[in-house]
Amino acid sequence: MDIARISSKGQVTIPIEIRRKLGVKEGDKVIFLEKDHNIILLNANRLAFNSLQAEMAGEAEKAGVTGEQAVIDLVKEVRQTIWEERYEGNA
Repeated sequence: MDIARISSKGQVTIPIEIRRKLGVKEGDKVIFLEKDHNIILLNANRLAFNSLQAEMAGEAEKAGVTGEQAVIDLVKEVRQTIWEERYEGNA
C-alpha cells in the first residue's frame, strides 16, 4: 500500500512503484474512473489501446489474416501501395 499527500493545489504525486505498474511517465495522461464507489487510476494510452484492440477483435480473421506470415505479407502489400501512390506517380 502506498500513501500520497494532496497539495494545496489538489495535486498528488503518484508513487514510483505505482507509476511503473501503470507504465506512465512525465507528461503521460491518466484517467480517473469511478466504479462501485471506488476511484480507479488508469493509463490513458493503455486504455485507448485496449479499447481499440477490443473493437478490432475478429477483423483479422474476416480479412483472411490468420498468421504471422499473412501479417508480414499484408504489411508489404500496404507499403507497396503507399509507395506507388506517393512516388511512382511523381516520376
